[in-house]
Amino acid sequence: MLKKHLGKALLLVIFSLGLLSAQAADTRDAKSAALVSQLTKLSDDWDIAIVRKDKAAIEANMAEDFRQIDGDGDLETKTSFVNGLMSDKLEIDPYKVEDFEVRLYGNVALLSGRTRMTGRYEGKPFTSHYRYIDMYVQRDGKWQIASVQITRLRE
Repeated sequence: MLKKHLGKALLLVIFSLGLLSAQAADTRDAKSAALVSQLTKLSDDWDIAIVRKDKAAIEANMAEDFRQIDGDGDLETKTSFVNGLMSDKLEIDPYKVEDFEVRLYGNVALLSGRTRMTGRYEGKPFTSHYRYIDMYVQRDGKWQIASVQITRLRE
């Protein structure tokens, strides 16, 4: 008789642990979804700030040790990147990101996508089609972009 009750108790414990595990997984999934939503908004807001030349918003989203490797393999710092965007010679039209993806790795997130950017440089129209990967890091509870890698795509 004791064996029968122990078997039922063991099944109840296993079932309860399974429910707790499922609840923990649901909590993790909800937290991940919220974080993906937060990072997507940061990325969208940064794109809007770039088009509007909102220097304060651009810089606020960037880590101090920010680096970009552009389509030519040239390295940009936070200062040189922002200065290039603020140049009176550059006008960027609103653009849309396609194939957008967020991958989470603890306090690091990789955001990638594909963009066809248009605008004018020194009054002359340009089109730039590229894939990118942005690396966001969380420091002191704040997410900021630390690195960008761009690969040009053929038109």
